[in-house]
Formats: sequence, structure tokens, C-alpha cells
Amino acid sequence: MSEIKDQPDQKFVYDFTEGNKDLKDLLGGKGANLAEMTNLRLPVPPGFTITTEACKVYLATGEEPAALRDEVSAHLDALERHMGKRLGQADDPLLVSVRSGAKFSMPGMMDTVLNIGLSDESVAGLARQSGDERFAWDSYRRLIQMFGKTVLGVDGELFEEELEAAKAAKQVTVDTDLDAADLKSLVQSFKKIVESRAGRAFPQDPREQMDLAVKAVFESWNGDRAKLYRRQERIPGDLGTAVNICSMVFGNLGPDSGTGVAFTRDPASGQQGVYGDYLQNAQGEDVVAGIRNTVPLADLERIDKTSYDRLMQIMETLENHYKDLCDIEFTIERGQLWMLQTRVGKRTAGAAFRIATQLVDQGLIDEAEALKRVTGAQLAQLMFPRFDEEARGELLGRGIAASPGAAVGKAVFDSYTAVKWSRSGERVILIRRETNPDDLDGMIAAEGILTSRGGKTSHAAVVARGMGKTCVCGAEELDVDTKRRRMTVGGRVIEEGDLVSIDGSTGKVYLGEVPVVPSPVVEYFEGRMHAGAEDAGELVAAVHRIMAYADRVRRLRVRANADSAEDALRARRFGAQGIGLCRTEHMFLGERREMVERLILADTDDERTTALEQLLPLQRKDFIELFEAMDGLPVTVRLLDPPLHEFLPDITELSVRVALAESREDHNENDLRLLQAVHRLHEQNPMLGLRGVRLGLVVPGLFAMQVRAIAEATAARIDAKGDPRAEIMIPLVGTVQELEIVREEAERVIAEVEAATGAELRLALGTMIELPRAALTAGQIAEAAEFFSFGTNDLTQTVWGFSRDDVEASFFTAYLEKGIFGVSPFETIDRDGVGALVRSAVAAGRATRPDLKLGVCGEHGGDPESVHFFHEVGLDYVSCSPFRIPVARLEAARAAALSKGTAAG
Repeated sequence: MSEIKDQPDQKFVYDFTEGNKDLKDLLGGKGANLAEMTNLRLPVPPGFTITTEACKVYLATGEEPAALRDEVSAHLDALERHMGKRLGQADDPLLVSVRSGAKFSMPGMMDTVLNIGLSDESVAGLARQSGDERFAWDSYRRLIQMFGKTVLGVDGELFEEELEAAKAAKQVTVDTDLDAADLKSLVQSFKKIVESRAGRAFPQDPREQMDLAVKAVFESWNGDRAKLYRRQERIPGDLGTAVNICSMVFGNLGPDSGTGVAFTRDPASGQQGVYGDYLQNAQGEDVVAGIRNTVPLADLERIDKTSYDRLMQIMETLENHYKDLCDIEFTIERGQLWMLQTRVGKRTAGAAFRIATQLVDQGLIDEAEALKRVTGAQLAQLMFPRFDEEARGELLGRGIAASPGAAVGKAVFDSYTAVKWSRSGERVILIRRETNPDDLDGMIAAEGILTSRGGKTSHAAVVARGMGKTCVCGAEELDVDTKRRRMTVGGRVIEEGDLVSIDGSTGKVYLGEVPVVPSPVVEYFEGRMHAGAEDAGELVAAVHRIMAYADRVRRLRVRANADSAEDALRARRFGAQGIGLCRTEHMFLGERREMVERLILADTDDERTTALEQLLPLQRKDFIELFEAMDGLPVTVRLLDPPLHEFLPDITELSVRVALAESREDHNENDLRLLQAVHRLHEQNPMLGLRGVRLGLVVPGLFAMQVRAIAEATAARIDAKGDPRAEIMIPLVGTVQELEIVREEAERVIAEVEAATGAELRLALGTMIELPRAALTAGQIAEAAEFFSFGTNDLTQTVWGFSRDDVEASFFTAYLEKGIFGVSPFETIDRDGVGALVRSAVAAGRATRPDLKLGVCGEHGGDPESVHFFHEVGLDYVSCSPFRIPVARLEAARAAALSKGTAAG
């Protein structure tokens, strides 16, 4: 972003009355939605937004845009005139909040400061104007605490320790029990902490407070936790954040005031109703931090019916306006309801599917829009196992079901340990009293999150739902002691390292490992549960409806990577439209390995012919079973690909065996021949050695045997009145000459089988594009190929010069942390490199052969983002593992809908 500079005529500040919900790129999500609510004449406190463009300039140059200060001053003057008081005015101060707000919601990852404008002078004025001295000093201590931590970089634990000490001295447990004198003393303590740790006094100038807070929000865009969250959620790093400056309204003015978070539907289940949390005599940060347990939003009707009724009206207005689940933050100031934020709410995978179909039934959206509201990643989450309801586990307690799923792991009580243990291969459950943004890396590493405080709107719940992590919050029975690394429940002590199980669908917490069973969605895809059955439930019905629509609108077909009849049948149940990759090397494992050894050891043509003749009937049987399982659908069979040394014993182990035998004078001729073969075939880099088409050219008769087995199996299935549709794929081709030689031999074998059986065999011959040279010469190769299948795993290795097994363990983590990768190129296709080769190969291949069939069989075929790319470049199908087929079906449809513009971005 170093080239970004501010333009003289660029506008950097927008009043809430000037924007709308479509300006998220410029105003961020929070600012755009505050403007939208203002336009809807909802009760929004006045304020203004500093744009993301200003942030980009600051991050690129280290300085604010030259025009920004004057623009902010003009908008602040207008706000002061509107409110009838000045920022930090001694006798009647205007106070403002300074909040981050990026285009995409990043809950708790960037900075916020409330009560800007309070000082030693204005705190007395606030006390007089409010008639509540306790409220004024509570607001001031909050400002110093947030400002010290957020803006001046003081360790937040220091403030928390002082607060806990003040409560302990007063023998109270909640901060609302501290009186004005207690809070006044806390303010002095907090100021001393700031001065000693930040090296400066807490600023008394309100404008300096605001300007420093704005810079802190800008800088928080590149904070460690924000960058980590963006990597996790795949949010681009160059968007920047807007800053919202809003006149303060106060929920900490007593029992007739409060703050809360509301959802227009349950974000965990999607059910309609009254969902959310409310906290009397509190400011907004108290709710999301989970430091005091809230009451259900429904209790607000009893506490303040007028505000409750008005809130229900506003929630209905917003849901109908946004046509989606809305997440709302609000404050009640002495009976006056104020809207502080709304956004399209994060939700669990199950809620996403249910809500999408509910909104279709209500006529708010159509099916194409419903397709946009769900993702393949969410569908994959719904296919994870769940706890067996019949299993007996030792119940420790029950909390709030904040994010569904079944998670089992060892109890850990801090994020550092969670990361450390997970990197060692341990499954862990992160247990905290409440989480905060600094716990993000631990939350990512953990199988699930368990807290003893907070509700469905706490930090733990919101972030876990966004990541699809299992979460149980507010399990009050659990006494969590993070310092001693344990928790106690009714006298029972659970130490760090003990196994626990948490059920995010019921809120139950168990000691030990609870068995799991397949999810109902998997049961549906397997055909063991009908969508209309009584026990299917709303979720399965919603998945069925969306998948049925997806299959109607997608262009890309979806095949499976499957090597056996069993895998093929499962893939077919999951909706596969054929097999895109059958790896024949998987058929030579186990007992057959010795037969391959004999082939490799063959010294004469007769020995080689004998070995191949032994393998032929086994291969033919494999293919007959596979073609029967996929009757009527295409089956792409890849001829043998891996290096031959993979079928031989380990060189060290074999050398020791031979040496020991010689020392005993117990010579084994076969072992000696094996050792010689292993030495002869040893390669420094076998993935770039004798494999693929090179095997077929160097080992006489090997590919011919496989082609004969495929041809004879096809003829057998035709004779059995089947409909076999085999396709023969030659791997690792780098030049058309290789393909022509193998093709000529294959055609000869097929003709021999046709003559012997009388069957007409229509066997397509094609190749796997997995080398850069093959992609670059695709026009030539298409002269000898009827189809291409892109092997993006090897194509990624060869384009990047990566040995996948070596680099992922050694330096990929560092590359991700440094931002070199946003995501591993083996997980999502590298559009600029590998993708560019795929795109050019598609164009060149089809220029030579317009009817060239194109597919992909690398693991990217089941990755949602990659599926969109393959749709875009015009492939005919993607192929992936059986379990990923529903995901690919859904994403293929979403790609079609998005490309037609039927779903707005």
C-alpha cells in the first residue's frame, strides 16, 4: 500500500446522514449500517465516520491525510452544535466513542474506546448534569482503562488486578457494588498505572484523546490478533478500517439504563423468537466481554416494557429491510432506547441453512439468493459427527449452547498451551472464565471453547460461531481457576490435561471422551434418512431443498476420486456423477505388492510377461466391480503413476536384513536381488523421477496390461447388459510425443480386445495435465488427447518448486504468518500462478480440439474457492473425495448463480 496518497479533493469524513449500507468498502460495515439506520429514522446517536481510505493513507505513509484534521474538526463542530455542548466541556461535556469498523465484521479484533472527552474537570460536570456521581466516576475509570490498554499499550491485566483488589477490599463480587468513592480511588490508581507504564500522564485534552484514539484504531488494523483473524477468515489485508465517532449514550446510569445485544433470530439454531442478552447498569463492552453474566433479552419486557416493545418493532423493521438475520447492539439510557449498531449477523452452519429456507418461505428472498446465503464450508461443518445421545458420559455441568458441534480434547486453560499442545498433535478444549481477543490463536488451535461466563453474544460465542468452532458459554457451575490450571465442579477437580467433551448443541459438558455418531446430514446423503421423514428435522429438510435447487442450476458436474467399488458406491450416494480419478496404484497394495516386486525384479521378457499375466485378471476384476458400481456414469482410470521404489522394501531395513543374513552365512537370493533393485531404482527426488508415462515407456507391457484389463472389463460389462463408460488417463505427460506412443499402443490393445470379444469399445484416451510444460504445450497435446484432467496437486508442486510433504511441515506456518500466503496453495488454488497455467491450457486445448472434455482431479476439486475458479475458466467437471462431493455440488451452483449476477455481492 506504499503508493497510496491522499488526493486534495478526496472526502475522508461522512456524517451518519450521508452514507448507506452499500458503502461498506468506504465506511466499513459499522459506519455503513449506522448510516442506513439513520436513513430509516431509527434512534441512532449522532456521529460521523472516517473512511477506510484515510486508514490506508495512514498505514502507507505513517501520517494522517493532510485534510483529515480539518474535516474532522468541521464534523465535530457540527456534532457539538447539534448536541448543544462541546467535546469535554467542563460543566456539561459531550462524550464520544471511537470505534473501529472494517468492511467485514471482525468481532473484538480491533480497538474501541468509550467515554472520550472525560477529564479531571469534566468528570465533575458529568456528575452534576447526570445527578449521579457514581456513574461519572465509573465512566472515567472505564475511559482510563480502555485508553491505557488500547491507545497507550499498557498491560490490561494491571487495571483488572486493581479492580479486583477494590472489589475484594469492599467484599463485593461485581463492579456495580463499588460506590463513587471507590471508583474515584480507582481512577487515581489507574492514572498512576498509566503514568508509570506509558511514560506519560493520561491526556486531559479531549481532542488529543480523540485524535490518539483514532490513530490507535488505524494501527489496530495491523495488530497481531487482527492479522491472525483475517488469515483465519480469509479477509484481504489491504481493506483498512473505518473509524466511527459517535456521541455517547450511557447504559451505566442506574437500573433504568443498560445495554444489550439482540438477534432477530437465534444465531445458533435459526429459530425465530426473542434472542439476545441484556445487562442493566452497564456499557456495551460489559456484555460482549462476558465479565458479568447477562439476563435473557426476554427479561427486558419485565424490566422496561416500553423499551422492549420499541426494540421488537425495530428488530422487525431491520430484518425486513436487510432481508436477513440481524445482529443488533443497543443501549437504554434512563428509559430511552438507542441503536448503536446493526449488521447481518454471524450464524452457525445449521442456522444458515434453516434461515435461508425460512426467508424463501416468507417471500423475502428467492431460491437463488438462498443459495448465496449458505456456503460449502458450512455444509462441511454440518457433516461432522455428533455425540451419541445413547452414550453414557459423566455430566459435569451445562452452559449455553453457543455454537454447535461435538468437541473432545484435553483441558487447557490458556491460549499459549492450546497452541503448543495442538502443534504436538493433541486435541484440546480451551477453558476460560471468559475469552478476549488475545485468546484468538488459542481458539483457532482448540477443538472447542468452554467458558464459565458470558452468553450467546459474548466474545467466545461470536468468534466461535464465525469460525465454525464448537462452543459452550456461561457454564456457571464450573469454577475455572486459570492460575492453578484447573476447574472444579461440585468438589470434582478437573486438571489440565484431563479429557473433556463439550456439546455445542445442548450446552452439556462431560468428563472423558463421549462417543460420536454420524450427523443427520450425512445420514441423509447416505440415503439412510429421507428428507421428509418425521425424524429428519428442519435442518435436513433445509439442506435437501437447497441441494435440490443447487443441482438444478449448476453447470459444473461433480465426480469422485475413488479407487474401489465401495468408495464408488458411497460417492454415488453422495451425488457423484462419475469418477474423475481412479488411482490404479492403490490396487497394487497389500498381498499384490509381491507381484509388483516380481515385475520389477524380472530380468527376462518371459519373467516380465509372467508377472504381468498374473496381474491382469486381478486388474480386470477390479475394473469390472468399479464399472458396475458406476454403471452409466464415466469412470476415468489413471494408469500406474507412483515411483516403482514405493513398491519395494525400505533400503535401510533391507540392507540390514541382507547384512545379518550374510553374517550368519544364510544367503537369501531374493533379498539380494531386491537390494540390487532398490539400489538401481533409488532416486534423489522420486516425485520427479521414474513415474507416470515414463513408467509405461520404460517397463514394457505395463500400460498395455492395464489397458487390456480396462478393455476386457468394459467388454464384460457390456456382455452383462451394463453401460460402462471408461476413460483411460495417461499421467505425467510433458510432451505430445510421449502421449502419442502410449496412445498408439493402447489403441492396438483395444482393437485386439474388440476382435476377441465382438464388443464395440468406446474408450476415451486422455491425459493428466500436471506439469508446467504440459500446460504450456496444451495445444499440441490436445491433438492426441480426447480429454484433459488437471492434476493440480502436482501442478502446484512443480510450479512452486515445492515438495509438499517437506515444505508444509517446515516453513508454511512462517509463510502464512508473514503474509506471503493468505492460504496454502495446496488448499486453495493459486490463481495467479497455477491458475494462470490452467486458464491458458484450457484455451489452447480447446483451440485445437473444441470438444475437448476438461476436468480437475486434484484436491482443489473439493475446495469451495477453487470450485468457483474452475467454473470461471470453463471446466466441465471437478472431482474430489466422496465426502467432499456435496460441498462441491453446492459451490458449483453458487458459482453459477454468482456468475449470472443472481446473487448480489
